Amino acid sequence: MKDIFMLQQADIFQAGITICSRCIYDSRVASIVFDEDGVCNYCHQIDKLKEDYGTGTEKGRLLFESILKDIKEAGRNNKYDCVIGVSGGTDSSYLVWLAKEWGLRPLAVHYDNTWNSAIATMNIQRVLSKLDVDLYTHVVNNKEADDIFKSFFKAGVAEIEASTDLGFAYVLRKAAAKYSIKHILEGHSFIEEGLTPLGKNYFDGRYIQAIHQQFGTQPLETYPLMTFRRFVTSAVFDRVKFIRPLWYIDYSKQKAQDFLRSNFGWKYYGGHHLENRMTAFLHGIYAPQKFKMDFRNNTLAACVRNGVMTREQAWADYNKPPVIEDELLDYFKKRLDISDDLYEQIMSAPPRSWDEYPTYKKRFERLRLFFSVLAKLNLVPMSFYLKYCFPVKET
Repeated sequence: MKDIFMLQQADIFQAGITICSRCIYDSRVASIVFDEDGVCNYCHQIDKLKEDYGTGTEKGRLLFESILKDIKEAGRNNKYDCVIGVSGGTDSSYLVWLAKEWGLRPLAVHYDNTWNSAIATMNIQRVLSKLDVDLYTHVVNNKEADDIFKSFFKAGVAEIEASTDLGFAYVLRKAAAKYSIKHILEGHSFIEEGLTPLGKNYFDGRYIQAIHQQFGTQPLETYPLMTFRRFVTSAVFDRVKFIRPLWYIDYSKQKAQDFLRSNFGWKYYGGHHLENRMTAFLHGIYAPQKFKMDFRNNTLAACVRNGVMTREQAWADYNKPPVIEDELLDYFKKRLDISDDLYEQIMSAPPRSWDEYPTYKKRFERLRLFFSVLAKLNLVPMSFYLKYCFPVKET
């Protein structure tokens, strides 16, 4: 294994590429820098977050106990005291169980972009029914969803899934406002997944609107577009807090999966973020083939930092082809009505970048201090502040 790793290292060194001495991020990652020991800034970022949140320590336990107290107090007169976004994946499914163990009364919320896998839908149903948790689902019109996806594909940008990520975030906030809930819990662990560097994975409401206006054909009537005003209104006026419990507690994705299988009949869907077929297309086909990007490095780098895998193992896995569902490409073309010729034309065209289109990015940067305060108050995710409120350095 070490010989393979050294051979691959030699190949990329010839191309002038540097690998972090601690994880497997390399100099092709957006805004990456290395210290005198060859450790990347993203490893240091994770270390700082662990220190700030006390992840898996007594400090983290005490901090989260205080948050739990606030959640219960704020929701004491409501049917639900928190919203939890569910996708059928590991983290969100396990978080619902944790919430019940903590004595919370969660409302599960799902954004359905109509590309769910059957396994994801089954996982949601099995976990929620056994835990007796209500489900609020926003189903976007499938023609609208597909029109946005096709617009991003025709635009030649990497963020084909941007509408799902932003739509889900806004649906969580809308559900919280509808039921007067003041806390949203999200199942994300920077220990297990890292924080995806802001390279070709940008999204905001203005960006989605601009791409769709230029390349789309369907009016957007059911898609929950989170504009800047709606984002700030939810954070500042509705005072909805965005909490990531897994940032505080000791958490293992593998142990969570084992637990879910044993207790709920939950099934694994084959890989990180593969519970949705559009996400699977992005991770398995679109990003690697058109943009030479492989988002698996986020989870694999986290595994190395955690000591779950060696750098050699992680690098070897990273260089294996991604898992691709049979007939996925044919499904993508047929559903979006994309001919073979158009598909090849778009895939072979030079990649375009999100910063070629209108976005809120400069506004986020100008309001950095404002969003820093909101992030410290948990009114916007800390990951949003770290990724969106600073200039992106070219690599």
